[in-house]
Amino acid sequence: MTRLFITCALFFLTSTTATSAQAPLVSIPTHDAFFEHISLFCGKAFAGKISVDNAPGDGWKNKKLIMHVRKCAPNQLQIPFHVGDDASRTWIITKTGSGLSLKHDHRHKDGTNAESTMYGGHTLDAGWAQVQSFPADQYSKELFVKQGIPQSMGNTWQMFIYPKIFSYRMTREGREFRVDFDLTQPITPPFAPWGYKD
Repeated sequence: MTRLFITCALFFLTSTTATSAQAPLVSIPTHDAFFEHISLFCGKAFAGKISVDNAPGDGWKNKKLIMHVRKCAPNQLQIPFHVGDDASRTWIITKTGSGLSLKHDHRHKDGTNAESTMYGGHTLDAGWAQVQSFPADQYSKELFVKQGIPQSMGNTWQMFIYPKIFSYRMTREGREFRVDFDLTQPITPPFAPWGYKD
């Protein structure tokens, strides 16, 4: 009787694990549509310009801005954001099963992680097929406090995908930054971002 029980239990656990491994991530229509709209541009790169910046600095002045929808998997998009010769930034959008996650992967030129990396947020609602918002998650908030920039705890990142324009936006109290990319004029894709290989 004991052997039979153990055998049945093992069979159940094995079957459940196999089924779970094969099951697709659950998602909702607006998240799927947003993800797929960006995926349509996979492999292409586009030039952008800063359209809003209420606290401009010299760091990005007169530098070419390029976003490259570089890698598209069923559950993840990797989008490097080049600022001049600086290839340290990659946006990572992931289907998590409970929504969409946006992470900022920051690397040094040798490919190692920057001190400020993998910050970002997660959707809290359905959003729209064209727009998703990512309020800062707990990891990001703790990272910002550790780095002495607690004001960034209020960050919300947004991405907009329309037929002719892709936009990346960051807002918090008293701060707004936005870059718009022209999707009607593909350009030659840049080299791989730091820490990645072609």
